This record gives sequence, C-alpha cells and structure tokens, in this order.
Amino acid sequence: MKTNKTCFITGASKSLGAFLCKRFWDEGYNLYMIARSGSGLQRVSSSLPERDGQSIVRIACDLGDPVQVLELIVKVKETLPSLDVLINNAAIQGPIGPLTQNDFSMWQQAIQVDLLAPVALCRGFVPWMSERGGSIINLSGGGATAPRANFSAYATAKAGLVRFSETLAEETKSLGIRVNCIAPGAMKTAMLGEVLEKGADVAGEREFAIATKIFTEGGASMNRVADLALFLASDESKGITGKLISAIWDDWEHWPEHLDELSKNDIYTLRRIVGRDRGFEWGDK
Repeated sequence: MKTNKTCFITGASKSLGAFLCKRFWDEGYNLYMIARSGSGLQRVSSSLPERDGQSIVRIACDLGDPVQVLELIVKVKETLPSLDVLINNAAIQGPIGPLTQNDFSMWQQAIQVDLLAPVALCRGFVPWMSERGGSIINLSGGGATAPRANFSAYATAKAGLVRFSETLAEETKSLGIRVNCIAPGAMKTAMLGEVLEKGADVAGEREFAIATKIFTEGGASMNRVADLALFLASDESKGITGKLISAIWDDWEHWPEHLDELSKNDIYTLRRIVGRDRGFEWGDK
C-alpha cells in the first residue's frame, strides 16, 4: 500500500517513536527516521519489511544541539522533494526533583529537546510543507495541562509545546497545514523508568505510585496513539487543527462529524479558568 507520502519522525530509535515508524511504514509511508542513536535507527529500520516503492532515510541527530538541528533541516530539504507529515515525538525527562535542587544545565537541555527543537523543525519545514499542505503532530506529555511537581522542566516544555502548536495552527490554516498535539497517556517506557530509579523521595509519592502501577499493570496503548497519529496525518482529519487530543479519552474518530463546532469553539485547548467557570462570582467583574 504505497501512499507517495513521506513522514518525518523524531525519537525514532525506540519506544513510541519506533512503534510509529512501524505503523506508518505499514500504511505505505516513506520514512525519515531521526534519533540520536544511529545504531538504534539501524535496528528499527532493519525490522521493517522491504517494500517496492517505499523508502527509509535514517539520520542521526542530537536534538539537544541547536547547530545539529539546523544542519538537519538543511540536509532534509536538500534530499527530500516534499514532506507531508512531521511528528515531533522525541523528548527527554530532564531533571527530576524540586527545581531548587535541579542541575540547571539539564533543565535547559530538556527545554531544548522537548520544546525548542520541535519549534525549530516547524519553523524550517512549514514554508516547504505549504507547497501542498500537510500535518504537524506534536507529542504532548505529563504536565502540559496541570502542575507536575518535581518535573518542572518537562512540564514547562510540554505546556509550551501545546500553546506553540495552537498558535502555529492559527498561522498555518491558510497554508493547508494542520497542527495538533497528542496526549498519549502514560506508557511503559524508559522515561517512566527514570521515575522508579529516582524513587518516591525525589519524584514524589504520587508520581512514583503511578509509575509503579504502570510498570506492573501496563500503561496506555501505543496502538491507540498510532491510530490517532495516522488519523491526524490523513485527509480524514482535514479541518481539525489547533487541538490537544487525548489518544485514550477523546472520541476523536467521530470529530469529522462536528467540524463546525470544533472550529468555532475553544474545546480541547489550553485556556485560563476564571471564577464563573466554577460557579464563583466573587472573583470576576
């Protein structure tokens, strides 16, 4: 099943990124796989069956290095005729624990990888993608919609990524580019394993309990996340942009039936809650 479309996926060497590569490959997409580990990319790409008319390009790039990110953009635009889907999946946990005890260089690195690198890729690729439209999919994460104590770098980056996506969606509507965020839910990954390694004293009892439960009972389904990503990449989702969508809890399969309501409403977005929203009139004029 060849689509003649190309999908660019960061963090493609393991976990969800590797899973997304497999699902998009199975749907006939050409792949540009990006990760820091060249050997990891080789391992994932080797696991994908060869198919006539489909191609894979692997590029090792450290998204924590702004210079490498800019070089990546130039390299891709020189070698790829067009890009249809950009998935900013790569992320790092950053320092765990109270802000005052965080290594600030690690804090800054998390902002670079989780927020600034996706912004740079969008900035570099949007003018190019506008030639025939396309879809940008940014992976949100814990802390984007509520405070997350002891994970200030990760939470700040992800909240920023969601608001950035909403803003970019407004800028690119006329270009035929859709921009959305996926909230995948907590999954059994190496990043979550870092919470267990730090323990309850550093990560916090609540975070440690959640991580323990997920590693014991299993977490969110990567299949469900991939289903949503493929939906957002497809023409079926045309008209859906600027939304933060839960892969698990939202009935996104039926959203195309409600495009008018979605486009004229602030549902599934980040917004300030005022007193009247909770029935308190004393705080509002």
